[in-house]
Amino acid sequence: MTAESGGKAKTEGGESLLTVIIAFVANLVIAIAKSAAAVITGSAAMLAEAAHSWADAGNEIFLLIADRRSGRRRDRAHPMGFGREAYVWSMFAAFGLFTAGAVVSIMHGITELIEPEPAGNYPIAYVILAIAFVLEGISFTQAFRQARRYARAQRISTLRFILQTSNPTLRAVFAEDAAALLGLIIAGGSVALHQLTGSPVPDAIGSILVGVLLAVVAVFLIDRNRRFLVGEQVQPELRQVALRKLLSHPEVARVTYLHLEFVGPSRVYLVAAVDMTGDDAEHDLAVRLRRVERELEEHDAIEEAVLTLATAEEPSL
Repeated sequence: MTAESGGKAKTEGGESLLTVIIAFVANLVIAIAKSAAAVITGSAAMLAEAAHSWADAGNEIFLLIADRRSGRRRDRAHPMGFGREAYVWSMFAAFGLFTAGAVVSIMHGITELIEPEPAGNYPIAYVILAIAFVLEGISFTQAFRQARRYARAQRISTLRFILQTSNPTLRAVFAEDAAALLGLIIAGGSVALHQLTGSPVPDAIGSILVGVLLAVVAVFLIDRNRRFLVGEQVQPELRQVALRKLLSHPEVARVTYLHLEFVGPSRVYLVAAVDMTGDDAEHDLAVRLRRVERELEEHDAIEEAVLTLATAEEPSL
């Protein structure tokens, strides 16, 4: 199976943790710097960017919790494991981005349009934005490289991997860092227009645009986590990989039904109806089925496998 399917789940999890830690440190430093710049310059766009970075830094804490809690092994009380905890905590992070980032930025921009405040010390804003761009670029590069490597393993584009990956922490860091870079460009342009025109309107509009950008990213992340929480089936390519793996087993003659559902990052629940080789008695067939199930569950990608016997009239997949 591929890296996304979980054959390298432990490696992927470790890299995702490193990606989140890098993003957290970068966003914390940037948030402090932007907050200072917002106070000194009085720029609405800078304040929006400060809110954005504080939201991102807080979100990384949720993502760290998601990575830690979802990695626990299943027990009797949790037969499907704890993988879906990753989507719960990532959902909290997405809501945080929406409320602490998007709503605050949009409201401040509207307030600035109604009651504009003077701004100044523009060089400080430019320096802080430039430093933030470098730090955000480092964090985004780490997330992009990780996503591109897994995308190449699946022979798909990096963007498609981010859209469909079962790893919510990698998707969140990638999306938030991409939004952060775009937000910095918007903020820089808004500050420049404020300085050139002397009008606070571009600055206020920049704050609103940053908020809208964050809202779009937050809604996207919320929707993807929602889909995995309610039960996301795997991609057709991964289904074909699992089907070939089943058919390659020496005790499986054919497969008539196959269901794969993500129960966590790179972890799936497998249900299949199979026709076993030979013509054993019912008791012996049951023993062989259980043995094949246990062998399938040895794979990092498979949280649990359930096999049933296919009937003669059922067509093969």
